Amino acid sequence: MPPRFRTSLLFACLLLLACLAPAGALAASNSNGTGGVSPSDARYAPAKKAKIVNGMAVAPRGAPPQVVNAITAANRIVRRPYRYGGGHGSFNDTGYDCSGSVSYALHGGGLLRAPLDSSSFMHWGVGGRGRWITVYTNPGHAYVYIAGLRLDTGQRINAKGAAPGSGPRWNYGARSNSGFTPRHPAGL
Repeated sequence: MPPRFRTSLLFACLLLLACLAPAGALAASNSNGTGGVSPSDARYAPAKKAKIVNGMAVAPRGAPPQVVNAITAANRIVRRPYRYGGGHGSFNDTGYDCSGSVSYALHGGGLLRAPLDSSSFMHWGVGGRGRWITVYTNPGHAYVYIAGLRLDTGQRINAKGAAPGSGPRWNYGARSNSGFTPRHPAGL
């Protein structure tokens, strides 16, 4: 084999390895949880029902765009701390209280123009439970169910790494809605 051909073959092999190495490194970092999310990771694929993966909500297949966008927005703040009044002066804040969290999610879904407090949510939208989104509110607290998952700063049922009052988190499980007024956006 002529030396020039061997050099070209060696160069081609090294180029191929250089191109494949970053993909292998990314896959390795995704499998151990230290890197980004791989698009092929089945845990993050839309399912029939909404689910929580590593504290983040995944919208169900077929959810309306407003629901998907509200979940995406809420995911941006779920690890932020609780701060009384947080999310009321501006949607973007360093911490969020209960109604600030609900406001942020609904704004992300294109369903709210300005933040509301829990008392104001008692008159927002349409009375009763919605199919996709329901805000439960009273003068002192608000939380929202989006696609069956609860975004709440209060009670924790099966929420990982979060004590009650530690900030907005997604939760599974039922909460007593006694004493709360259900409201929902029209059509959802």
